[in-house]
Amino acid sequence: MASKALQPPPCAFSFSFAPTHRLAPPSARLPLLRYSWPSSSLSRRCNHSPTLTLHATSSSSSSTLEGGEAVEKVFHGECFVLDDNIDTDQIIPAEYLTLVPSNPEEYAKLGSLALVGLPSRYPSFVAPGQPLSRYAIIIAGANFGCGSSREHAPVALGASGVKAVVAESYARIFFRNSVATGEIYPLESAEGRLCKECRTGDLVTVEMEKERGRLTNHTTGKEHKLKPIGDAGPVIEAGGIFAYARKTGMIVAATM
Repeated sequence: MASKALQPPPCAFSFSFAPTHRLAPPSARLPLLRYSWPSSSLSRRCNHSPTLTLHATSSSSSSTLEGGEAVEKVFHGECFVLDDNIDTDQIIPAEYLTLVPSNPEEYAKLGSLALVGLPSRYPSFVAPGQPLSRYAIIIAGANFGCGSSREHAPVALGASGVKAVVAESYARIFFRNSVATGEIYPLESAEGRLCKECRTGDLVTVEMEKERGRLTNHTTGKEHKLKPIGDAGPVIEAGGIFAYARKTGMIVAATM
């Protein structure tokens, strides 16, 4: 198939990913037709040229090391526990959306402000004067990341040092933004409400493979099953949707 040059508009870049329904949260596998992202976004990871060439190629749904061995991701640290319906304004308030993630200083600033909009009943997620949070893993209830579709939300969490969020369910746009930016792994519990089983400060380990996942709470001694991350995993591992597309040969920078 002949390659087709695509010139994105000045303020946006749209990229169709087939089959995109496999990048939806495990609890909401519905057809998703197109991702659209501001041209300034994702540049920290992608540095894409304005002119791109699209190639029709197939991509693998599994992530492998040299020799074909399946990749396993393991994250370990203290967890921060949240309730249901944590919205994007609580994750990063709108007044900070002028910060540009592609600017290293502003990216760090976003991390220091992660979850600053939470109600006062929660402890500080990032200690005052610190650039990073002590909590590597967030455990949340249902509908995490609801509200406006700001990609700054997963970026702020990633910039704060968060590696993974384990929630009962997600707002789909937050899940897709997490995958597209490659900032965090949005994982789902396979056993209901882990936010009631864990407490902030518990020491946990998250282990995930393509077909299975597990959260071990070393403080309580309990293990909990997680839903597999599926085809979203390799996209996040690559550093986001543009990096993954380059890695798999789906898009390449046009030659001058």
